[in-house]
Amino acid sequence: MTKELLTGTLAIAVLAAWPHAQQPATQPPASQPPPPPAPQQPSEIQTTISGDSGAPPRLAVPDFIALSSDAETVAVAKTIGAVLWDDLNFEREFSFIPRDVYATIPRATSFADVPFDRWRELNADGLIVGTVQKTANGFHVEMRLYNVRTRQVVYPRQYDGTGNPRLYAHTIADEIHKSQRALNGVARSRLTFDSDRDGERMSNTVQNRNIKEIYISDYDGENQKRVTVGRTLNITPRWSPDARSIAYTSYRRGGGNIFISNIFVGTLEEVTKGDKVGENWLPAWSPDGSKIAFTSTRDGNPEIYVANRDGSGVRRLTNHPGIDISPTWSPTGTQLAFTSDRSGSPQIYIMADDGTGVSKKTSESWCDKPTWSPAPFNEVAYASRNGPGYDIKVLDLATGHIRQLTFGEGTNESPAFAPNGRHLAFMSTRSGKSQVFTIASDGKDLKQVTRTGNNEKPDWSK
Repeated sequence: MTKELLTGTLAIAVLAAWPHAQQPATQPPASQPPPPPAPQQPSEIQTTISGDSGAPPRLAVPDFIALSSDAETVAVAKTIGAVLWDDLNFEREFSFIPRDVYATIPRATSFADVPFDRWRELNADGLIVGTVQKTANGFHVEMRLYNVRTRQVVYPRQYDGTGNPRLYAHTIADEIHKSQRALNGVARSRLTFDSDRDGERMSNTVQNRNIKEIYISDYDGENQKRVTVGRTLNITPRWSPDARSIAYTSYRRGGGNIFISNIFVGTLEEVTKGDKVGENWLPAWSPDGSKIAFTSTRDGNPEIYVANRDGSGVRRLTNHPGIDISPTWSPTGTQLAFTSDRSGSPQIYIMADDGTGVSKKTSESWCDKPTWSPAPFNEVAYASRNGPGYDIKVLDLATGHIRQLTFGEGTNESPAFAPNGRHLAFMSTRSGKSQVFTIASDGKDLKQVTRTGNNEKPDWSK
């Protein structure tokens, strides 16, 4: 039916010869993520900046100032400035002085010699100036957002932490978006996806087959790290609401089952376990993280079930001769959207969290992989068949209006909303192999975030 379901169905036969005694393997515990640099709040009054005639504020974000000449401090200062520019630009809340004209402005050496008159000549409304000083435990970073017209500090912060320059930049970007535009930015959020990039192949199978493992990365594709080392098919990862665990489908026991990797403590949990549990795919966390919905063949036909995080309290939600797969929860946790072919071809349906009140929401050639947007939006993104491939569409549940984000450039599948609802990650073959891309919810600003191997089924953390 769908690529995801076919993967699971075909693997039943292919992996039947696997020994059931195989033990799950996990990646060694991921190092505890460094906490965001702790801000210190100077006493200046915080305000906001604005652009001319209601236009977005026009910012300049030069490299931060290294207060010592050692190579490490200089590199950290340069990286913070560059990444901060990218993070702020991603949300399109500001316009920017192009970085290639910064060379025409005298470089400040401290907060005392900022050339405000020259920045104003370039029509800058706001200017971010930062300094970096090496300490015994990492770096001390100070940032000031200035109103260029008045030369006043409108948003100052100081940070002390480790030497991860990208984390400083992500933290500053999210705080500036919140303070200046009342927006929850996504710079500190992360992606997860499955990948065959390691080129390994499964053993003890009827055929030699590539394995897939679970990876995570920053929202922009940087810092890609492998989570699983199961040497099997580990697919369809989904972040827990607290972004500390990932649920996914794994064939490490032979058939498909749902596992949870607690990635910062290095532990593994089995959600679907025991005899006669059938094939289990496509996990989806409830908004409070206490439950997981999934597809299972335990009663014969693929149906939607829900269980507690520890695997207890399994309840069947759908009961139809058709195939019901790919559940996704509403932000309130009171409804689920899913894919069903009960009307003939696969379409998107919605039901209450107890399985009642099923209603059909699409009537197209073939629809799959719904993903509910975060609040306050009330939208469901999904993949819609477009000839030989798929395109990403978004359904407004209140109005019934459907907007299309991709238009036949390869096949485009598995959409996942960013935590602020303003972007989506998805898989596309437009560059050749299957890769993860991000796109704004209005269909603009397409960005490719993976490039090695085939990378699929992305999900975006809170």
